[in-house]
Amino acid sequence: MRVLLSTWGSRGDVEPLAALAVRLRELGAEVRVAAPPDEEYVTLLARVGLPLIPLGPSVRSVVAGERPPTADDAFRLAAELVAARFETLGRAAEGCDVLLATGLMPAGGRDVAESRSIRYVLAGFHLLGLPSRHHPPGRRPGVQSPEGEIDNRTLWEQDAQRVNALYGPALNRHRAAIGLPPVDNVRDYVFTDRPWLAADETLCPSRGMTDLDVVQTGAWILPDDRPLPREVEAFLEAGAPPIFVGFGSLVLRNPDLARVAIGAIREHGRRVILSAGRAGLAPIDDGDDCLVVGEINQQALFRRMAAVVHHGGAGTTTTASLAGAPQVIVPQIADQPYWAGRVAELGIGAAHEGPTPTLESLSRALDQALAPETGRRATAVAGSIRTDGTTVAAKLLLDA
Repeated sequence: MRVLLSTWGSRGDVEPLAALAVRLRELGAEVRVAAPPDEEYVTLLARVGLPLIPLGPSVRSVVAGERPPTADDAFRLAAELVAARFETLGRAAEGCDVLLATGLMPAGGRDVAESRSIRYVLAGFHLLGLPSRHHPPGRRPGVQSPEGEIDNRTLWEQDAQRVNALYGPALNRHRAAIGLPPVDNVRDYVFTDRPWLAADETLCPSRGMTDLDVVQTGAWILPDDRPLPREVEAFLEAGAPPIFVGFGSLVLRNPDLARVAIGAIREHGRRVILSAGRAGLAPIDDGDDCLVVGEINQQALFRRMAAVVHHGGAGTTTTASLAGAPQVIVPQIADQPYWAGRVAELGIGAAHEGPTPTLESLSRALDQALAPETGRRATAVAGSIRTDGTTVAAKLLLDA
């Protein structure tokens, strides 16, 4: 069986596909992965013996400019990605039996599958964006809207119109070029009535949270057996467990972030492991209580942290939760407020209010994360998180 996996987005969108691809290959499938051509994704897939099929522009070229992307940029990117999916996936899907798409609104994926008469699956890593009578677009699932059910339906209809405006013209133009009829509701067509949710049920319960028939497979976790670098091991052995600070592949325009984070952690008498990432975090002085790391085995590292301060991406939240590390989530965009809320609700960490911490606000959040009861709860929740999500998903794909 041949499976085409497709995504466009952050590392948190790419690494789960690598995990699923590895499991599919172990079960005898031939797998192709189409993803953004960023060097870090090429390296990630090469680590597990998979070539990357370049899809669309690099993520870095889109997000790492001097200014945040504008509305006009969003329209240009939407049209560019639709065109890339028709072209790239159209070629890559040749001889495949199924196409699974995820990442930033993968308009064009189902259309390619339709044109080739192969199975299509839409998978996501959170519930945000899935229509629900219980909450409006952009609000954390599970938090009832004060507007009520009727207004929620109206707001979701407006959300569908927004997606149509972004993707509809380009999508239907490319559909017409290959003889397919137009799509009236791009969002619902892309999502299907039965999307997959690749998230752990403890961290992201789906029952009753959306009007769609969600198939929850569990998180797609790529096992990482890489040893920690010598300098990291030496730093860990030199004192009490430090606190990790990292914001993944987000480009943050906050020059004070490292100063605030290091200052708050020092107030608690702790050392710091700082992940540079795309945010470019760097030490604020030459103190020996701060170590900067690059791309690293977070599964091994987080197990040895006193706490993890991060942005609240689905993958980082799952990794920290599985490691039993208390968390402070400083959410920035998209689904990150959802994960911050869940961490707080589960009692395994703190949700920072707002994206821009101060020394005082981050210190308060660390008070909560470092409390003994939070550590005990984090350890307990870690034991409930399942690690067989890729097996569940692979068998669903191969046994259909």
